[in-house]
Amino acid sequence: MSQDPLIANLPHGVRSRKVSNVNGLEMHILEAGERGKPCVVLLHGFPELAYSWRACIGQLAEAGYYVIAPDQRGYGRTLGWEQGYDVDLQKFSLPNLVSDILTLLFRLKIDSVLSVVGHDFGSPVAGWCGLIRPDIFHSVVLMSAPFPGAPTPKSDRPGGVEINIGLTEMDPSRKHYQWYYSTREADSDMLDCQQGFRSFLRAYFFVKSGDNRKNDPHPLAAYSAEFLAQLPTYYVMQAGENMAETVEYGLPSGGDIASCTWLTEQDLDIYENEFTRTGLQGGLNWYRCGVSEIARDILQLFRKVVLKQPTLFIAGARDWGVFQSPGAYERMQTEICIDFKGTHLIDGAGHWVQQENPDRVNRLLLDFFAITSQRRL
Repeated sequence: MSQDPLIANLPHGVRSRKVSNVNGLEMHILEAGERGKPCVVLLHGFPELAYSWRACIGQLAEAGYYVIAPDQRGYGRTLGWEQGYDVDLQKFSLPNLVSDILTLLFRLKIDSVLSVVGHDFGSPVAGWCGLIRPDIFHSVVLMSAPFPGAPTPKSDRPGGVEINIGLTEMDPSRKHYQWYYSTREADSDMLDCQQGFRSFLRAYFFVKSGDNRKNDPHPLAAYSAEFLAQLPTYYVMQAGENMAETVEYGLPSGGDIASCTWLTEQDLDIYENEFTRTGLQGGLNWYRCGVSEIARDILQLFRKVVLKQPTLFIAGARDWGVFQSPGAYERMQTEICIDFKGTHLIDGAGHWVQQENPDRVNRLLLDFFAITSQRRL
């Protein structure tokens, strides 16, 4: 009997298991290190998995931490979430995603987390963990997606109706990717695309990575259709294209693939296998919550509540995600994170920073954990 590819590809010391009764889920986690050591929780984004932290989990554990990386609701080997498009979106809202992590910790009998680290869509989950339960999460690391805090009473979200009307009226007509991700057809567009799902994944990871030399991000002057249209087409798409068509130009050459050490063919096997089995809709439902303003009333209860814990931001210097929501990067540093320890934009890396340059990310995390640990003594 052949070995499970995911298990076979895990670094030495990283373990895979399921945790039952986690807010209605049977949650799959990767873990490493000794129970009782300071706990670190790693939260992935889209289209990622707990496996996306493969080059971080073991190194952090070797430094003396107990590290947990779950497949979050809608992803990977976590079971019990409602599949499909016609589901209760409240289950995929940020408050419930925080409840997933809190319940996981309860089941593991952990009442203190040295640091919660979130990448991409995992970044707002990490931010809300820290905002809602500062007594449990003693520091926060935000990666690739700035945390803007609680929403304002007037909607200014990326998928907002007003912005999308403005994008639609442009010549040529455009649309925001979060709006597109909220459509019924987005899942099948990517899974059943003409170039094949594996080729789509390879291209999607490439175009947002530092390997794509066309990525040269900069702050946008204002939150308007005019300035959002400066974003790459994988953020603000051509109106007549789906995401698979949008990134098809970015399929790297055979030589580029062979030299890509951060996303090997074995790594891609795992992403392809896991998402072919589950589909992408679970993760896409997270975006639908943002566009439809599900749980907005609950989140607004935390208006003007700030992160008082030590907070760090890490991203790739070639990551447009830092600036995709104009003003959020600056607001995070000056208004939301009171004990902000700095920003690190890693040269040569793009959006998948913990995969593209894990050694640098691990060093930054360990230095930050050391500061946080000293503060708690």
